[in-house]
Amino acid sequence: MNADRSAIAAPLVLDEAEPLSVAKLLEERGPTGVRRRGWVIRRALAAADVVGLALAFILAEALIGGGVTAGNMLLFAATLPGWIVVAKLYGLYDNDEERTDHSTADEFVGVFHLVTIGAWILYAGAWLTDLWSPQLTELVFFWGVGIGLVIAGRASARTVCRQTVSYKQNTIIVGAGDVGQLVARKLLKHPEYGINLVGFVDAEPKEQRHDLAHLTLLGRTEDMADLVRFHDVERVVIAFSNESHVELLTLIRSLKSLPVQIDIVPRLFEIVGPGVEIHTIEGLPLVGLPQLKLSRSSRLLKRTLDLALSGAALVVLAPLLGLVALKIKLDSPGPVFFRQLRMGFGDKPFKMFKFRTMVADADTRREEVAHLNMHVSNGDARMLKVADDPRITRFGKTLRRFSIDELPQLINVLLGDMSLVGPRPLPLDEDELVEDWGRHRLTLKPGMTGLWQVSGRSSIPFGEMLNLDYIYVSGWSLWGDLRLIARTIPAVFRGRQAY
Repeated sequence: MNADRSAIAAPLVLDEAEPLSVAKLLEERGPTGVRRRGWVIRRALAAADVVGLALAFILAEALIGGGVTAGNMLLFAATLPGWIVVAKLYGLYDNDEERTDHSTADEFVGVFHLVTIGAWILYAGAWLTDLWSPQLTELVFFWGVGIGLVIAGRASARTVCRQTVSYKQNTIIVGAGDVGQLVARKLLKHPEYGINLVGFVDAEPKEQRHDLAHLTLLGRTEDMADLVRFHDVERVVIAFSNESHVELLTLIRSLKSLPVQIDIVPRLFEIVGPGVEIHTIEGLPLVGLPQLKLSRSSRLLKRTLDLALSGAALVVLAPLLGLVALKIKLDSPGPVFFRQLRMGFGDKPFKMFKFRTMVADADTRREEVAHLNMHVSNGDARMLKVADDPRITRFGKTLRRFSIDELPQLINVLLGDMSLVGPRPLPLDEDELVEDWGRHRLTLKPGMTGLWQVSGRSSIPFGEMLNLDYIYVSGWSLWGDLRLIARTIPAVFRGRQAY
């Protein structure tokens, strides 16, 4: 490796707005190994925790307690290192460096535990030492506001960090076959992950798709150590390389001595969801898959969540829904709502409500736009998605971009036809194309949001959507639903791939 870094080839797409070459990224970042993602995000999150907790304490003292005093502030400041240590023990500072898709929504349980335990320890310590005499109402106020401010602070810290060069990780994919190229496509669709793809490593690569033609074939696995150093690589994804089992083991063990995060795409990845658990037999790890069914208590919990949140949302959003309905009526001729039969739980069709975003005769003009289907190029055109559909009205584009057209589905949730989170509700003609194991997706009610919506929405082809739905229903949990709801909010505001 004698080439100058400035000679690194073709610019690689970092995000939709600004291509950035690896050489440029290295130049802006500075010396190798300095201020990488982990260094930046850990400090930003720790600062967010300190600010959030301190502000919650000040508000509790000012509004509930006897007023803010220098003595009480000094006592609380002395406890802050302890809060940081406990947060570290909960793993609240390390996941961003390890996981590409980690978000604040994934940390709600950890933050809840941190503030709950910390608040009670603080209260007990004050009572035992008699250095501070907080009221119980003051403690409860600090606890509730503290959770909210820490969550908000962490979300803000991540937003700021994701705009920096240090957050971006140079990444190499080992394996340029179907799976490796699938991983590359998914990473390129999510610039918020901060992944800068350098290229592939594979001795026998498959011909690259046209949308990945800008990615370079860097060499063979024997060159990995040099490639990691040369390109300042922080992440290596092992994606079904043609190398033998022994060769891959040797490669991974050699990479462990380098400062890189290693991600391995597991065999049978189509059925391995985020909720799987690993157990061992004499050190041999086994992946446990949950049964494909929900208990009565789980269904009751899910339905309770649906009723509570959809009812509250309809009340809060009533003025917005009214304004949108009026605007639709003024914007183009036709009804306010679009009603369509969708396949529901237990293979029972139901009528789904949406705000109308297309001209009134859109259904009769499907053949006119079939050739524009964005999924034709990937060989799976079972789902019709058109980026610039001529049938969409002017106001309809805005409604679709921010998924406002989906809000009337809250009525379907309240009626029990849908859930807030679940598989994508398919039109009957698309549902006819689902066979065999894919039918299990309807062991739960269709949802307003789900893995499909937060993972890529319209850009995800039909077959991959079925895989995501299967993973969701086979690994359902209440916390999983809450995380998906939380992840939906930033996905909606990004407004990408909403066709």
